[in-house]
Amino acid sequence: MNYLYSLFLLPLLPLSGATAQEIRLTETARSEQVYADSVTCEELLSFNELGVESGYVLYRAAIEINRAEPVLELENVRDYAAVYLDDRLQGTVTATNKKQPLSAAPGKYMLSLYAENIGRITYGPEISDNSKGLFGRILLDGKEIGNWTILPLNVPACNVKQLLFREEAAGGLPSFHRGHFRLEAPCDTHLDVSGWGMGEVWVNGVYVGSYWDEEQLQSLPVPAGILLKGTNELVVFDLKSRSCPTMRLCDAPVFN
Repeated sequence: MNYLYSLFLLPLLPLSGATAQEIRLTETARSEQVYADSVTCEELLSFNELGVESGYVLYRAAIEINRAEPVLELENVRDYAAVYLDDRLQGTVTATNKKQPLSAAPGKYMLSLYAENIGRITYGPEISDNSKGLFGRILLDGKEIGNWTILPLNVPACNVKQLLFREEAAGGLPSFHRGHFRLEAPCDTHLDVSGWGMGEVWVNGVYVGSYWDEEQLQSLPVPAGILLKGTNELVVFDLKSRSCPTMRLCDAPVFN
């Protein structure tokens, strides 16, 4: 990713009740900082088997691609996962869309699957089975992938104040992004997250919620009680890479 290596704000015209601002998040913290202890096994383990109640789990395996444009097929996805080859996002898989073509030439790669559970209870025809994460088999052109390294991520329960941020590119993989904005008079406002993928948001170290680009609501409420007069901090964790990460404060909810 190509980032701007300076942190700045671009004020917009004031709206009624709040000040609209574009916030550029140009600092990054790598997600390795919130990895829990890894588990190495031949087969996949679900969130339940890992003792993970909610959040994110990274499943990684070294693979070899023998032909261009192979197809990755997952047996069980509960409920969403971003698919990466090395540091390139390939796409996403869900409980209803379990196949992902891989845009890569023949060669050796690191396959990384970042899974999120979107709620604790399973829905639809599998409502009686509340297993979450990735489990069962994962096939590459019909051949099963094994030898997995599984890493729970301590998100969103992490303390973002303890993360080490740098003004550098995140390397294309999911990471934390940070920016700052100024307020003359804190008031209730909304954070426009449209254009992002799936992730979590903190303002001044306080967790304010999660977002998903497939939901109708594309903003998060930010109460005046957690805002400061002067400089405020915004931290975002996102499963998809961003070329120039930007969010915006606005005085009303944003919908697709």
